[in-house]
Amino acid sequence: MGEFDLIARYFTRPAREAVLGVGDDCALLAPRPGMQLAISSDMLVQGRHFFADVDPAALGHKALAVNLSDLAACGARPLAFTLALALPQVDEPWLAGFSAGLLALADAHGCELVGGDTTQGPLNICITVFGEVPAGQALLRSGARPGDDLYVSGTLGDARLALEALLDHIELPADALQAARQRLERPTPRVALGMALRGIASSALDVSDGLTGDLGHILKASGVGATLDASITSQLIAARALFTGSVGQFSSNLLHQCTLAGGDDYELAFTAPAARREAVQAAALQAGVPVTRIGTVDSAPGLRVLDGAGQPLAAGYASFDHFG
Repeated sequence: MGEFDLIARYFTRPAREAVLGVGDDCALLAPRPGMQLAISSDMLVQGRHFFADVDPAALGHKALAVNLSDLAACGARPLAFTLALALPQVDEPWLAGFSAGLLALADAHGCELVGGDTTQGPLNICITVFGEVPAGQALLRSGARPGDDLYVSGTLGDARLALEALLDHIELPADALQAARQRLERPTPRVALGMALRGIASSALDVSDGLTGDLGHILKASGVGATLDASITSQLIAARALFTGSVGQFSSNLLHQCTLAGGDDYELAFTAPAARREAVQAAALQAGVPVTRIGTVDSAPGLRVLDGAGQPLAAGYASFDHFG
C-alpha cells in the first residue's frame, strides 16, 4: 500500500468545520466572527511517550487527547487537526486500530482531521490542533493573583502509578492496574470544563509533566507564588482505594511522587478569585467534572508544598523533563 492509498483508506473523511480539508496542499479554516484561533502541537515518540506494545486504538486516542487538553487549558472549542505520522512499515491492522481510536475521539469533540503527512521511519506521531475562543476570553497562564484559590480537575497520579507498575517498580493488584492504566493510555481532555471556566478562572494550564512543575509555569508567567496542600492532592488517585494496602511503608512517598510529579494526567490546574468559588463549582457541575481546591496563590515567589500538619515536605518532587 502506498502513502496516498494509506491516507485515503484510514484518514480521509468529508470535512464539516473546514472550508477545505484533506486533498489539497492546505486546509482552509473559517473561525466565526469575533473568534480567535487557538493552535497547539504535540509529538508522541515510541519509547519516550508510549510502550511499543500499546493498543493502537488507545494510542490513537491519546495522540489527539493530549492536544485537545491544550485547547481545554485555553478555554477553546476544538475545530480541526492535522496529523504527521512516521511508520516503520505499513501495518494495516495497526492502522485500523489507531485511526479508529483517533477518529472516535475526534468525532466526540467535533474536531475534523484536515491534513498532515505520512512517511516511513521510527514510529512518531505529531498532531497540530486548531480551536476557537472568543476574542479576549482565552485562559492564559499569566492571570493568577495573590489571594486566588488554586484548583485541579478530576484525579491525579493514576497514570504515573500505572507507569511504575508497568516498569516493575511496584506491584499492583490487577484491578488497580487496570484502572490506573486506563488513565495512562486513554486520558480525558477537559474541553467542556475549560470552556465553562472562561470569565471565571484567572489562569489555567493542563497538567502533562507533573503538577508541581506545571504550576511553576503559571507562577512564573503571573509573577506570583503559591502554597499547595499535598495532603489533599495525595487523596486524588482514583485507584487509591484498590492499592493502599499493597504498597506498604513507602505508600506516602509513592502517593506524593504520583500526584505531585507524575505527569500524563491531562487534568486542568487553574486559579480563580476566592469570591468566585460558587461560580467555579457551577462550571464544574456544568462540565460534569469534579474540581478540588488544593491551595492558594501568594505574593511571595516560589511554590511551597506542605503536608497535612502544615509543614514543608522533606522531599522534593521533580516533574518530567524531555531532555532530563
